[in-house]
Amino acid sequence: MRRDWSVNVEPMAERVRQCLHCGAEADFLDIRAATMRCNYLQDHLTMPLGPKLSADQLAANLADIAPRYTEQQALLESSRCLFCFDAPCITACPTGIDIPAFIKKIMTGNVTGAARTILTANILGASCARVCPTEVLCEGACVMLDRDSDPIKIGRLQRYATDHVYENRIQILQPAAQKSGKRVAIIGGGPAGMGCAAELVHLGHDAVIFERQPEAGGLNTYGIAYYKMKPAVSLEEVELVKSLGVEFRCGVEVGTDVTRAELDQYDAVFIGVGLGEGHRLRIPGEDLAQVVDALRFIEQIHTQPLHQIPVGARVAVLGCGNTAIDAATQARRLGADEVVVIYRRGEGDMSAYAFEYDLAKRDGASFLFHHAPVKVLGQNGNVTGLQLVQTRFNQSGALESIEGSEIILPFDMVIKAVGQQKQSDWLMKIFPELKLNRNGTMGRDFETGQTSLRHVFAGGDCANGGREVVNAVGEGKKAARGMHKMFCEATVVGPIQPSRWGVPDGPYGSGLDAPIRVPELEEKYEQISPASHPAPAASALTSTNQE
Repeated sequence: MRRDWSVNVEPMAERVRQCLHCGAEADFLDIRAATMRCNYLQDHLTMPLGPKLSADQLAANLADIAPRYTEQQALLESSRCLFCFDAPCITACPTGIDIPAFIKKIMTGNVTGAARTILTANILGASCARVCPTEVLCEGACVMLDRDSDPIKIGRLQRYATDHVYENRIQILQPAAQKSGKRVAIIGGGPAGMGCAAELVHLGHDAVIFERQPEAGGLNTYGIAYYKMKPAVSLEEVELVKSLGVEFRCGVEVGTDVTRAELDQYDAVFIGVGLGEGHRLRIPGEDLAQVVDALRFIEQIHTQPLHQIPVGARVAVLGCGNTAIDAATQARRLGADEVVVIYRRGEGDMSAYAFEYDLAKRDGASFLFHHAPVKVLGQNGNVTGLQLVQTRFNQSGALESIEGSEIILPFDMVIKAVGQQKQSDWLMKIFPELKLNRNGTMGRDFETGQTSLRHVFAGGDCANGGREVVNAVGEGKKAARGMHKMFCEATVVGPIQPSRWGVPDGPYGSGLDAPIRVPELEEKYEQISPASHPAPAASALTSTNQE
């Protein structure tokens, strides 16, 4: 039998005690207090949403979570680096940045040289310094963890160097002096497209980016949590890529404004369109006005004044990936009284990184595991709550609903973060002969990005199904090198750690050639020698489910 919190408080109070782990005092869960709370929510959750905080409060709440180092801080942190010979941090960087080299340059006062090392390998080094999950990439691979010490703060040092050249307008990259005469059409002006374009012009080829949004940058401009990175950082990177000679055509949609016949006039095409719209819940009430997609919610924060952004008093976030965590944390910082993240599986099954999960909890978000939405409730066209059902894994390992476990929780805003659709429909419309994988991504050569069509290359989320910004940049860069090989029959080698020049067997590995995350690397080490590779420190790991 369904239990409704508004009429039967005691079961809901017990469920809150068991599931939300809110840590409140016992009197909070007293029936009378809970009844008063429910009456208040019923009276106030039927109003349209509105802004909650002043501009000054919002500026403070959404300020950079990891501010730029001062010169003294950068010198102190860089001096901790051991400058490893076969540095595992390079292996863990999907663009293969020579991390010990740029840190050494910071330590010796050559900050411009450090930025050159970074941006030569990763044209979006400024944004990656802010948004990369360094705990499972470069910093998670840092050997300092084996010494029971904190890893070198590579991301913050990288930001220190790249901010230096941007703020001082230092031009450190130049296009190739000689042009090949080849021209490449790039569909999508996000990280993959810009990574591809920058490498193409470096190799002497022309690149034209077609971007359907008013501004280029992709998720870096529209979809990153505001407290991690402001849109201005992404737009500065767009200007850097433009300065290299890349042509941007924004507000142009391929398939509508640009035809396949026009694309075929280019010597090659790179597809870096990311993922599509968010998945629908397919439950009653989903189309109510206060049910929003997480990426649309985050985009609103990037495109409107903060003090004009509406947010609910009590917000439900559906899903438990990194985007869900970003949405939950930002809702709290925008002024929501309560945010509850609802996930149909358990804590150990969520795909959010552990450090993101901890951040959301520190910001006051609650988590309700093993519950799934059944219906969005509304009154007068506004969201008033969610009907949920408890879930469990049966003996065969499948997720199932528990009969008679339905509950109703009051909410005035629901944010959906249950994943994004693949771009298979759009791809088949423009490139019907293109071979797709069973999951809707494009089949391609992982070394070159070349698809089943000889002149069409791909990279980023539309090809890998959804990874990090830095993975997209690396894949775009590899695709550019694949085109260069097709154009000129020449192979680009590197990056190679300088300490390895002349060593016959070359470097241990570069993240550009074979990107690997720290948990995956630890698993390989464990397979090789379990006794000599004990479990890593918790700070080096994410949750058990990495994808």
